[in-house]
Amino acid sequence: MVETQTGHDRSDGISYDDILRSDTVPPPDVYLENSPLAPGVTRVPVEKYFSREQHTLEVERLWKRVWQMACHESDIANVGDTYVYDIAELSFIVVKVSEDEVKAFPNACLHRGRALCDNHRKELKVFRCPFHGWSWNLDGSLKEIPGHWDFPSVTTEEYGLPEVRVGHWGGFVFINPDPDCEPLEDFLGDIDRHFGIPFERRFKAAHLIKVLPCNWKVAQEAFMESYHVVATHPELLGYFSDVNSKYDVFGNMSRAISASGPPSPHTGLVNPDMSSYPDKKAFTSLKHMISGHIYRRLGENRVEVTMPDGRMGVFDQYAEYITGEVKSADIQMCSWVGGAICEGDEDTPMEYTTESPHAYRDEVAASRREALRPQFGNEVEKFSDADLVDAIYYSVFPNISPWGDFNPIFYRFRPNGSNPEESLHEVMYMIPLPEGVPMPEPAKCTYLGIDDDYCNAPEIGSSLAKIFNQDFVNHRQVQKGLHSHPKGHTIFASYQETKIRHFHQTLEKWLEIDKAAVPK
Repeated sequence: MVETQTGHDRSDGISYDDILRSDTVPPPDVYLENSPLAPGVTRVPVEKYFSREQHTLEVERLWKRVWQMACHESDIANVGDTYVYDIAELSFIVVKVSEDEVKAFPNACLHRGRALCDNHRKELKVFRCPFHGWSWNLDGSLKEIPGHWDFPSVTTEEYGLPEVRVGHWGGFVFINPDPDCEPLEDFLGDIDRHFGIPFERRFKAAHLIKVLPCNWKVAQEAFMESYHVVATHPELLGYFSDVNSKYDVFGNMSRAISASGPPSPHTGLVNPDMSSYPDKKAFTSLKHMISGHIYRRLGENRVEVTMPDGRMGVFDQYAEYITGEVKSADIQMCSWVGGAICEGDEDTPMEYTTESPHAYRDEVAASRREALRPQFGNEVEKFSDADLVDAIYYSVFPNISPWGDFNPIFYRFRPNGSNPEESLHEVMYMIPLPEGVPMPEPAKCTYLGIDDDYCNAPEIGSSLAKIFNQDFVNHRQVQKGLHSHPKGHTIFASYQETKIRHFHQTLEKWLEIDKAAVPK
């Protein structure tokens, strides 16, 4: 499993570009573009993940200046609908003022600062402060002050709610508190050419927000590379080419593409191997493709571990020893097999061809085309294998991650209030629709606390929920370990952690320069 310095400039195994060139339905040209980040070493001082000074700097120089996604347009479908967008200690109101206009304002009464909206509201007529009753029209103009005679200096002209810049992309509403910021279109660049199905044709089929016990950068970094798959997601090793992922950067955006079909180069295998699922079910048993250790579910929170020599032990889902000859176990394997399963997913099958990586890709792509055919008809024959099979995910600075055309995942990461060691992980499923099909009602949001299992949001399905649970095991411990890091800084791989390096390079540009020089 462990690679030492070999003198090679890449991992063994087929490259992603070579995989794409042999696909039955070829990919869009943009997937074959190569736009790598210049190689180098990126080190980040550990205090940037927990210090109060860093948190304050990010609020002042990033969150008060940068374009950021606030909500989806479907969240404010009707006139008077409002969405409260919180970022760190800041709070903003996004409101649909008319059928064709959205505005945003700081979420604060201009009298004593009380938040005008405690939460999202539907079809408001006015903003009325619950403290003393000051009120504003939806367009931000001052409407009424009880006892106005007692405030002779307060004029309608000067005490309208100050507007926050608003922009739109892909059915999402973006805001920027900086009145002198560049247009959103310039900030996003040529993002649209990366998606065959525009996000305007996607509806929000699932939405959850979970509190994480780590800095927002720690949380986001965990989803920016496939380097962690071998240790954190061993269930994928038999058919997922983790360390041969392709990484590129485009302006304020980065991209990672990971192929399904070829097994991880860590395994030494050439063809996909589904023997990692001994019961041919996704969640009841798992064989580690490198060590050969077999984990079997005895029930929720109970896992039997069998070594290649036949010795056995029983553990809980956190790899805590219960009984048996074997006294230690892999926490991520225990999490996958012994953790919660969403209702109805207990018998999810896991069996695909092992003939070759391309046979696997053909089989999975064909299955997905048939699943989409009732909606899209014969248009499915044009959908590329890569779009249907692979993990194609983008990161748009500072904190959103839209995925490819037919992988519906959309992430957002935010600091949770004033605590630099807590964050919010937001997940949406943005499902593509055929052109002309009316948008269904958007899904309601599920809120999960720090101690809530991702499987408490069954709308995302057990596979993704259990992957998130494995990542969660790391979140808390990374945040803990940063305080004791003997080097005093993290270090990121030159290529495999390209997206993280690009993120930190971009972040530093925002944090190191004064307001007059904010990047345009």
